[in-house]
Amino acid sequence: MNVKIKIYFTADDKQFMGIGVYWLLLGIQKYNSIRKAAEDMNLSYAKALGMLNTLEKSLNKKILDRKRGGDSREGTKLTSEGKRLVQLYKEYQEKIKNFADIEFEKFKKEYNSLD
Repeated sequence: MNVKIKIYFTADDKQFMGIGVYWLLLGIQKYNSIRKAAEDMNLSYAKALGMLNTLEKSLNKKILDRKRGGDSREGTKLTSEGKRLVQLYKEYQEKIKNFADIEFEKFKKEYNSLD
């Protein structure tokens, strides 16, 4: 028996940040491209763009520095706010999962002692 936790943030009851957005941001860091990050996750570009737009709108912060393709091919990079968000989300997720694991072990002991 194990516990699985899904962590996501909402604003006005609408999800704007979860593991999918986190992975997308990591992909953008890796590829400097929304399109390549989306392809890596088997997401359409439109879906990925929608997720990112919702994120920035919900946080009211610029998370991405977007440059169009073209000759320079500068791509998209995370702003300092975006990099900080990725780090904070990772740390928060690890803390919550560790807490959940500890509490679940207590639950299992209690449950198993009911025999």
